[in-house]
Amino acid sequence: MSESKTPTIPPYVKALSGSIGGIVEASCLQPIDVIKTRLQLDTSGTYKGIIHCGATVYRSEGVRALWKGLTPFATHLTLKYTLRMGSNALFQSAFKDSQTGQLSNTGRLLSGFGAGVLEALVIVTPFEENCISLEVDLIFGKGEGLIEMEKHRGHKGMALGIRNGISMSSGLEGGFSKWVVKIRLQQQRGLSPELLKYKGPIHCARTIIREEGLRGLWAGAAPTVMRNGTNQAAMFTAKNAFDGILWKKQEGDGKVLQPWQSMISGFLAGTAGPVCTGPFDVVKTRLMAQGRAGGKLKYKGMVHAIRTIFAEEGLLALWKGLLPRLMRIPPGQAIMWGVADQVTGFYERRHIHNAPL
Repeated sequence: MSESKTPTIPPYVKALSGSIGGIVEASCLQPIDVIKTRLQLDTSGTYKGIIHCGATVYRSEGVRALWKGLTPFATHLTLKYTLRMGSNALFQSAFKDSQTGQLSNTGRLLSGFGAGVLEALVIVTPFEENCISLEVDLIFGKGEGLIEMEKHRGHKGMALGIRNGISMSSGLEGGFSKWVVKIRLQQQRGLSPELLKYKGPIHCARTIIREEGLRGLWAGAAPTVMRNGTNQAAMFTAKNAFDGILWKKQEGDGKVLQPWQSMISGFLAGTAGPVCTGPFDVVKTRLMAQGRAGGKLKYKGMVHAIRTIFAEEGLLALWKGLLPRLMRIPPGQAIMWGVADQVTGFYERRHIHNAPL
């Protein structure tokens, strides 16, 4: 007697669930990112902390000011999650057993890894190229026009980012050239301009190109791609595991999780990615931070960097900066999965199990 085939949710439904989840996540987290950016730009001590900053922005500029820059942030998250969820579903379809429709743990891991790599190549690269074009325009004196254009469009967050060299929220996450400039600027200590090597984002980009060539802007590309792939492999596998362990939920069974259940699973799954990808994230930052000018490169590549850090600083050094990542990523994943599971659950009940509304 042949085993019945497990029903599946089409990739386009998964992609749709990701896009809606991305919009909701961006809408919920944007005030936090606005406050973070204001605190980073505050050199005069105007804000006394996170709560005071948010309250000050609300009193002086209105509640809408806490959602400045939402459009580009939401657009990026929507595109990222649409591709991530849709491509993962396509890869899973390819790895499923043709007779039973079952997906092995290895297939699930490979599907998530493939989705992460594809996300890095398709979503990361266009944003990276936009950053380069923006830098070139600013270098040749077109910066003020771009700033005014973005203000006119209502993208005040982007205009602020152009002027001050602050990344446009966390929405452009992953662009290699942008991150190289950002990390080089952030590693400098002190505020006195005459003591700083890099005077600003444009000067930093020009200095890197002059001293290290265009390749200098793509330092850390390999660990970035590996981080993306490993992160999604861990996240999708963990989410499926937590759904089964905590709620006895399996894809295609018609059971729709409550939003709070999905948020718990999503939050826990969101911790798996940073924990698994910590070494790649540290190596990415180290490779981006080191310069070629005036001396020999300490790290010759991803593998050499991992071995060197381990030998000189110990195993735990490969997970430096883990806590800040855990403060940002799991809450976002909780929100996204809380929405996405409702979309896929609705499809399961209506189109797989023909349940009434």
